Amino acid sequence: MTPPPFAAVDEQLARIRRGTAQIIVESELRAKLARGTPLTVKLGLDPTAPDLHLGHTVVLQKLRDFQELGHQVVIIIGDFTGMIGDPTGRSETRKQLTREEIRVNAETYRAQLGRVLDMARVRLEFNSTWLSTLSFEDIIRETAHVTVAQMLQREDFAARYGSGRPVSLHEFLYPLAQAYDSVALRADVELGGTDQTFNLLLGRDLQRAHGREPQIAVTVPILEGLDGVQKMSKSLGNYVGISESPEEIYGKLMSISDDLMWRYVELLTRLPAGEIDALRAGHPRDAKMRLARLLTATYHGDALASRAEAKFVREVQKREVPGIIDQVTVALGVGGGGRGKAPADSESRPLWWVVKEAGLAASTSEGRRLIRQGAVDVDGVRVTDPDHQLHAGPGYLIRAGKRRYKRVVLQSGKKS
Repeated sequence: MTPPPFAAVDEQLARIRRGTAQIIVESELRAKLARGTPLTVKLGLDPTAPDLHLGHTVVLQKLRDFQELGHQVVIIIGDFTGMIGDPTGRSETRKQLTREEIRVNAETYRAQLGRVLDMARVRLEFNSTWLSTLSFEDIIRETAHVTVAQMLQREDFAARYGSGRPVSLHEFLYPLAQAYDSVALRADVELGGTDQTFNLLLGRDLQRAHGREPQIAVTVPILEGLDGVQKMSKSLGNYVGISESPEEIYGKLMSISDDLMWRYVELLTRLPAGEIDALRAGHPRDAKMRLARLLTATYHGDALASRAEAKFVREVQKREVPGIIDQVTVALGVGGGGRGKAPADSESRPLWWVVKEAGLAASTSEGRRLIRQGAVDVDGVRVTDPDHQLHAGPGYLIRAGKRRYKRVVLQSGKKS
């Protein structure tokens, strides 16, 4: 596909600035853009988890901006650096992944990236291509460009070192390896979250050491999760996965606060300023429905987004219980309990366990959170105690969130 003609420099900068946290250094970026040739714009992704969520798409949308402005997008799959594990924000050494785990995760990334980017115009590289060929002598030469004091400027390294927690030597090699990616690719621009600022700037330093023009570091904000407090994370249960069902995406987005909604509009969409102003002037519910439908359509298409919206209106806004409800049988085998209330061989289980086992929550932590927030009903009665006991018997109608219903039958663990 032929890339679009280049827009004026000021027009390009205006689009690049939207939703960014920092551009280091903007005057240098302006000079690069003024040359009128495609820039090599790099984003590194370590395939440490198989699924992408909306938090990941903030930087992917910025990459899409560069792509639509006519620049060459290069995504580096960190199959080599992934075996080290990015220490950013970690209070302890990250578990190293095997090559097979990385390969499997990388394959899922490839498919999901196509939901945001035009993959026909993306260069996909694996950094093992150049990093695995470096000799020990080569690595020694590269480490000579970086000091220990420089590494300890990183907040996470400094905090761990200051508190006596171990910092493994191989973790120092991670930012160096990421920086070497920029050298190998002759990157003009590198994108990343604000938590990646140190790594991106180290790339500038290493390029200079190799006698090359330093890249521009463009950072984007870290997206808060559905709770509006902590960053979006699957482990925290506050995420919206781009591969989730249309109904899940739409419903989760309708659950966010009005304040958080505008941050999502700014970082996750490319709505024109005039349309955003019009949404602000109207009812927040209408703006939220516009956001939910737009993002659902982005990852599933207009038809499924319309169906998800209709289902939400019917079941949540009009409070109609679905005509067809899935039934699931959960065996009371070994497990459950819940803070000593029910032994493993009892005929009851705590609600948090049932919600998780029935597939109404992705994790135990998400199940507990939903219950405490008053988002779970049992037979039409709201329950806020995660340890509320459910018993073997004919079944319960359980609602989790505003749109997920299941008829759950707890099968007795007693032998007949």
